[in-house]
Amino acid sequence: MFQQIFLNNTLETWLISLAIIAGALLLNKLISLLNRKVILKLTGKTANRFDNILFSTLEAPLMLGIMLVALWVALNRLNIVEKNVKNILSESYQVLAILNITWFFAKLMVALMDEYLSSSNPKNAHRKVHLDIHMVALSKKTVLFVIWILGGVMALSNIGVNIGALLGTLGIGGVAVALAAQDTVKNIFGGFTILMDGTFRIGDRIKIGEFDGFVENIGIRSTRIRNFDKRIITIPNYKIVEGAVENISEAPSTRVVMSLGLSYSTTTNKMQLASAILKQTAEEFEHIDKDNISVAFSEFAATSMNLKFTYFISKDGDNVKIPSDINFKILERFNSSGIEFAVQPQSVITFKS
Repeated sequence: MFQQIFLNNTLETWLISLAIIAGALLLNKLISLLNRKVILKLTGKTANRFDNILFSTLEAPLMLGIMLVALWVALNRLNIVEKNVKNILSESYQVLAILNITWFFAKLMVALMDEYLSSSNPKNAHRKVHLDIHMVALSKKTVLFVIWILGGVMALSNIGVNIGALLGTLGIGGVAVALAAQDTVKNIFGGFTILMDGTFRIGDRIKIGEFDGFVENIGIRSTRIRNFDKRIITIPNYKIVEGAVENISEAPSTRVVMSLGLSYSTTTNKMQLASAILKQTAEEFEHIDKDNISVAFSEFAATSMNLKFTYFISKDGDNVKIPSDINFKILERFNSSGIEFAVQPQSVITFKS
C-alpha cells in the first residue's frame, strides 16, 4: 500500500514529507515551551539583561528557520516540480533564510536600544548614554532601515545578482532621485536636530510662525501639531529647524499685562485705591507670584488715566480661569468703590521664559 503512486510520488514518500513538517511544528512547540518555562526564568535571575533579551528575540526567528528547513527538506524529497522550478524554490529559500536572520538582528537591536538607551527605563538612570523616548523611536526607525537594506543587499547578492552592476544601472536614476530627495534628507536631519536639541517634546504647546498648538508626533519627515480648532497641522522638519520655535510649555510662568483706563473724574485717592485693589486681588489667588505683582500709573491718555497692571501665573496654574476670576473680582470691587472706567480695559497675555 505504501508503494502506491500519487502525483509522481509513493505514499511512503508523501507520509515522510508530512512527518517532517509535523515534526518541525512539534519541535517549535517544544522550543517555545522550553524557552518560556525554563530558559527565560533562568536568565531572568541573572544580573545581566542581555541573555534575557537574546533568548526572547531569538525564539520567533528560530522557529521560522526550523519551518523553512523542514519545508525545504520535505519538498525537495518530492518529485512534483520541474528542475527549473526547483532552482527558483532554492533561490527563494536562500533569500528567505537571509531575511529571517535579518529579522532576528532587527528585533535584537530594537530590544537592546529599548533596554540600554531609553531614559524612560528606570534602570538607565545611572547611565551616561541614554536617549529620551522620542529620540529612541527615531533611532530605531533609522537602525531598522539600515539593517533591512543590508539584509536585502546580502539576499540579492547570495542568489547571484550583481549589486555593483545594479547600482551602476541605477546611477543615472539615482542622481535624479537624490535631487528629488533633497527635502527628504533635510527633513530627516531636521528630525534628529529637534530631538537632540530638545527643542520640544510630544505634548508640548509650541508656536511656529502662524501656527499654535500641541505636538502630537515627531516623525522622520515632519512634525504634527494639533491647533485649538482641533485640526492637525503637518510641518516639514527642516522648516522648523530653520525657523523660530516658541515652546510655550517650557515657560516657567505666564505674564498677564492689563491696561485699565479710568475716567478723568477719578480723584487721586481713588487712583491709589484702584492700585491697592488690583494688587490685593491678585495676591488672593493661588498660582500667582506674589513678589512680581506690579501696578503703576502709566500715562495720561487722550480719554483716560491708565493703570498698568502686571502679574505672573505659575506653570501649573490655569491661564484662562485665573485671569477671568481676577477680572470679575476687579469689576466687583471697582463698582462697589465707585471707580469708573473711561474706556474698555485691555489685557495682553505673554509667556515668560
